Amino acid sequence: MAHILVLDDELDAVVLLKRLFEGKGHRVFGFTEEEEAIAHARANSVDLAIIDIRLKKMLGVEVLEELKKIAPQIRAVLLTGYPTLESAQKAFELGVSEYLVKPVDIGELEEKVEKILSSGGE
Repeated sequence: MAHILVLDDELDAVVLLKRLFEGKGHRVFGFTEEEEAIAHARANSVDLAIIDIRLKKMLGVEVLEELKKIAPQIRAVLLTGYPTLESAQKAFELGVSEYLVKPVDIGELEEKVEKILSSGGE
């Protein structure tokens, strides 16, 4: 059982991913506000963060950068409806495990998350 943090500015996306991964037996904590997600990571151990790139106040890569300062070992999946070379490069510099373009195939996301969690992220 992994501790998964989900951050997306769309509540529907957070609810969907929370239900999906709780159904797989994981503890999932969903957020639509960047500050709340970062505060949660400061107070709790997080195994995996699933983060949208376009958020309300920050970019997903900026949130990931903050999370990596808190817990360098945290693994992450970034989701974006607006893929750019710059965001992909920054994500991989920060050690993101996966960078997926929306609309994300749920089966593919499940498969990638399970692979990340079972392999230690490598």
